[in-house]
Amino acid sequence: MRLPGLIDPHVHLREPGATHKEDWDSGTAAALAGGFTAVLAMPNTQPPITDAEAFALAGGAAQHKARCDYAQYLGAGPDNAAMLAGLAPQAAGLKMYLDHTYGQLRLDDMALWMAHFAAWPPHLPVVAHAEGRTLAAVILIASLYDRAVHLAHVSRGEEILLIRAAKEKGLNVTCEVTPHHLLLSEADIPSLGAGRSQVRPPLASAADRQALWDNLEVIDCFATDHAPHTLAEKDGPNPPPGFPGLETALPLLLSAVHAGRLSLDDLVARMHTNPRRIFHLPDQPETWIEVDLGARREIRGEQMVTRCGWTPFEGWQARGSVLRVVLRGQDAYRDGQVLAPPGYGRDLRK
Repeated sequence: MRLPGLIDPHVHLREPGATHKEDWDSGTAAALAGGFTAVLAMPNTQPPITDAEAFALAGGAAQHKARCDYAQYLGAGPDNAAMLAGLAPQAAGLKMYLDHTYGQLRLDDMALWMAHFAAWPPHLPVVAHAEGRTLAAVILIASLYDRAVHLAHVSRGEEILLIRAAKEKGLNVTCEVTPHHLLLSEADIPSLGAGRSQVRPPLASAADRQALWDNLEVIDCFATDHAPHTLAEKDGPNPPPGFPGLETALPLLLSAVHAGRLSLDDLVARMHTNPRRIFHLPDQPETWIEVDLGARREIRGEQMVTRCGWTPFEGWQARGSVLRVVLRGQDAYRDGQVLAPPGYGRDLRK
């Protein structure tokens, strides 16, 4: 079956600064293997993408290495609201870290949130990592500034119910949910192991997971939050949070289609139509993927393209396989081989 090229609005490609985990080459190759023809890259790199110099550094790497189409987020910091506004048209959007994160990107002071909402161009996307009461607070502040806000990796029942209520009141709120929050819960932590189960937001309860399924119509996008780390890091004394996800998202969600938990139209809306609309992305002409909906496969980390080489879904039985990816009329992936060369991907903001 032919489907439109998938769009992932939330990936971490680890370049600059941590290319032993992933880079623009390996990460976009993994994207193509997973059926994604466009990815939006997060700014919590080393250095973080908080100024023109870091933005140019990431952009240069992407221009030379990216195999699929892309755009790069800017990161909201404590003192860069006015400066980022000038870079906004070139960026995927503004990412605001309002809860658990590392380094200088976490914004605890709501006055800083207000400064960014005031300065950022009103027609361009704002994405917030916000959980629980922080999520409620950013919905309020966005509404006070008459701004749209997209809420990243929603994971808990109280959050999806709040988003439902906000939408019912006409507030301009959208959200995304990851496959791992739809399919895993805290009950899986013992089998995954303490380090390998670390992710942000954390795996929630089975009731939280069910609440996401019960409110599927409130979820605008499925995003992977592809966040690769090496197994040595995940199994070490201070395991960093994050799962790889680009190559497992489609087969896992096609398995849910096969099980009757969502329709194929639901999947296409959340992995193509809605991300394109919310993030104001241009069409990718002559672009599609071919999928064998009935194929059975066992998910194996050692067979994946991502540099980190592991998955929390190791050994899961899945339905559906990507046979071919055509990007702008050219075969970018076919029969298990990534064919698009480094540098073939285009910046969607240019």
